[in-house]
Amino acid sequence: MQKRIRWIGFVILMANSFYVNAQYALQDSTSKRFFVGSTFFVLGNFAEANRPDFVQVNSGYRITQKDVVSLELKTWKYAWSLGIPYGASYEAPEEKFPGYIREYGFALVYQRFWWKGLYSGIHVMNAWQRFVDENNQKIDKGFQIFNTYRLGYHIKLFKNRFFIEPSIAITHRLFHTEMPDGFRQQDDKWSKFFYGEPGLHFGFNF
Repeated sequence: MQKRIRWIGFVILMANSFYVNAQYALQDSTSKRFFVGSTFFVLGNFAEANRPDFVQVNSGYRITQKDVVSLELKTWKYAWSLGIPYGASYEAPEEKFPGYIREYGFALVYQRFWWKGLYSGIHVMNAWQRFVDENNQKIDKGFQIFNTYRLGYHIKLFKNRFFIEPSIAITHRLFHTEMPDGFRQQDDKWSKFFYGEPGLHFGFNF
């Protein structure tokens, strides 16, 4: 269900985004340098199964018309390897961890705008992990560095007060500490990269 919600929103918004000029002229009095926001991935919390209990808050600053930096604070949980591609193995029962991983972390983000609202970005996330078994007991802790390489389009709404950013990304688990045995055995089957992760961020300019 999470995957369907995210893909439907992504496709609809991408189909309409190219008619919007999203370039910011910071000398214009209607433009704002600061913003706060989140991601529509939080809608996954309404899923009937495999709820991520996901929370994210973004805060950012437009350095120039083309350069943007931001900070993302987030927490979520997952019970399958993050390297499993879409297909028969995605959230398949036989690929499930013997429990789940809860993460708390922050990401430093840099976006570069190339043409109108088209941008590329890199998110470098530092995440502290808590491994929880099937009896809901903490059995270990860990840490990982999780990068996201994103290509997207920025759409301004309501006289630049709000924006949305549909995107597509490659995620990369650059580093993580040793997992408990049952988790490691499932995770070692899959790549440290995930290709084609859809995204849909939103925010408020001020």
